[in-house]
Amino acid sequence: MTHLVLVGMSVREVDARQRLAAVVARHEGTVAFLQMGDPSLHRELTRLADAGVEHITLVGVSLGTLAPATSWLRRIASHWWREHPGEPPVVAVATAMMRNDLDLDLVLDVTRPISGTEAPLSSAAWEAVPGHRHQVFVCRGPRCTALGSDKTAEAFALELMRLEQSDDDVLITQTGCQFPCNRAPVVSVQPDDVWYGGVAPDVARTIAHDHLVNHRPVEAHRLPRRSVDLNTQEKS
Repeated sequence: MTHLVLVGMSVREVDARQRLAAVVARHEGTVAFLQMGDPSLHRELTRLADAGVEHITLVGVSLGTLAPATSWLRRIASHWWREHPGEPPVVAVATAMMRNDLDLDLVLDVTRPISGTEAPLSSAAWEAVPGHRHQVFVCRGPRCTALGSDKTAEAFALELMRLEQSDDDVLITQTGCQFPCNRAPVVSVQPDDVWYGGVAPDVARTIAHDHLVNHRPVEAHRLPRRSVDLNTQEKS
């Protein structure tokens, strides 16, 4: 018997954990995450292998627009498969992504087993620290997420793509809580040390255009930054 694992591909699926669990429960399966969620895919595969499961089917889930491709799911699963001590279970990956609850039976129709020859986790292209001029930190703490910061992050990414800005220009990073929570969704821009509050998707698009491309911070949503006197701290 094959054990089914739904694998959330992005942070958005972490927020939808209960929804995914309800879907996979019909198949007596489980949920894992590729990033920023527990259990990780690596941990869930190890748990299943230790429990004696011999066949595992992985289905990537993307409920948004910017999740990694299925090739990343194969790459991560293959790394685990190669590194697992002893005889690993048979691991197959659905060739298509599940994008809504009705997709599951369809994507399960076509799967391809891991061979161990998939691309490794390392690459020469990922050796150096990127040369971006700005890094945008989008808070995904509890309050910010509840107020839609997943859509904020998506709006930044899509608008920067429209403005022909790549990761070498602006790097979008989703984080845990940044404070101040009352101003959620919170975004900070480095190295400018500029903080923004109430960053809904339309505000994110304005920040992308005015600040990240034209270097003009958006004062209407800028938060005051409390400075710290390091000399005073050292004396105290």
